[in-house]
Amino acid sequence: MAAPKELNYKGHPLRRKGNLIYFGSMADKYIIMMQILETKKIEDMEVATKVAVQLQLTDPDLKSRDRVVKKSEKNSLYAAMDVASVWLDRALASK
Repeated sequence: MAAPKELNYKGHPLRRKGNLIYFGSMADKYIIMMQILETKKIEDMEVATKVAVQLQLTDPDLKSRDRVVKKSEKNSLYAAMDVASVWLDRALASK
């Protein structure tokens, strides 16, 4: 059986586990965590209507609340991915 392909968005890995979406690589200094807080059903599909976005440090020695660098809430997954991409690119560029 072939291993599943890794999903990428704008050059960074994208992984989902339940209502959490991780954007970026744990090998980098920063990662984005998005949590889907609310959804609504449109026809036969669940669509995110409230998404929390956090830019986090990947340092395992820090407490989880100390890892958060920036946070925001967006009204759609598209808006959340848009801000997540900008935040991650800027954070990784400022090493």
